[in-house]
Amino acid sequence: MIEYKLEEYTDSLTLTQYRKEKELLQVELLKLQEWVIKENKRVAIVVEGRDTAGKGSTIKRFVEKLIERKSSDDPTYRIVSLGVPTLKESQNWFERYEKYLPKKSEIVFFDRSWYNRAIVEPAMGYCSEEQYRDFMGRVNEWENKLTDEGLILIKFYLDIDKNHQLERITERQESPLKYWKFSMNDLAALGKWKAFTKYQNQMFEKTSTENNPWVVINSNNKLIARLTAIRYVLHTIPYKEKIPLKGKRWSERLKQIEINGVLFKDLTKRQYNVLKNLVKPT
Repeated sequence: MIEYKLEEYTDSLTLTQYRKEKELLQVELLKLQEWVIKENKRVAIVVEGRDTAGKGSTIKRFVEKLIERKSSDDPTYRIVSLGVPTLKESQNWFERYEKYLPKKSEIVFFDRSWYNRAIVEPAMGYCSEEQYRDFMGRVNEWENKLTDEGLILIKFYLDIDKNHQLERITERQESPLKYWKFSMNDLAALGKWKAFTKYQNQMFEKTSTENNPWVVINSNNKLIARLTAIRYVLHTIPYKEKIPLKGKRWSERLKQIEINGVLFKDLTKRQYNVLKNLVKPT
């Protein structure tokens, strides 16, 4: 299991700074996507986590600037978020997800995934103990087969503490813009916090392997979690024309420079260096 955290992202991160960093990272995501398309790569990004951890909003920031299609009927990325399984799907668990795996030149984001059977289903009583054990005994071999066949698989778990989850559930209930997100399952899952924690830890122990580790990101701050997840993907996948991303600490005083009486403030290191080269030495 990898607990992925970037020191340059702190709670002092402002919305303006977040948007600037996000735009920089999304430029790199486009480069990665073009590499996936040209090299016929297949990428699957699993995003798991407790309710309200920010799975959907994180995926949204991954895809909002991506190229949608190579042609009218040939998508370059998809978001897969499956509902309640049928009886047949429940009995053929891996087959349920195999048909949604990426094709060549495609990135697929799973907003919850086959790992529903590792946490949500056993914690909520939606599957039998036999089904749970069968899944846990087979999933590593199944994933190894996929990656041996060329699939690039990244597994994120967005971690949130109990107080933040309660705050977000309450916000869903009371907000006139978010009320539709709320369901009684949110409260039921919160009431089973210990059971979810038990199965979460068992999942990490049994299914975080050297080839396919779980990448755990603290999601108490959603803005930081989104940037951190994108940075991990850009760091991990060896796409062409990659610019090494080493961000500054947001808590540091940002550089500024004056040129011909005009003060330029709130600069990134790159912007500062460009402007500095314009100043003639005296």
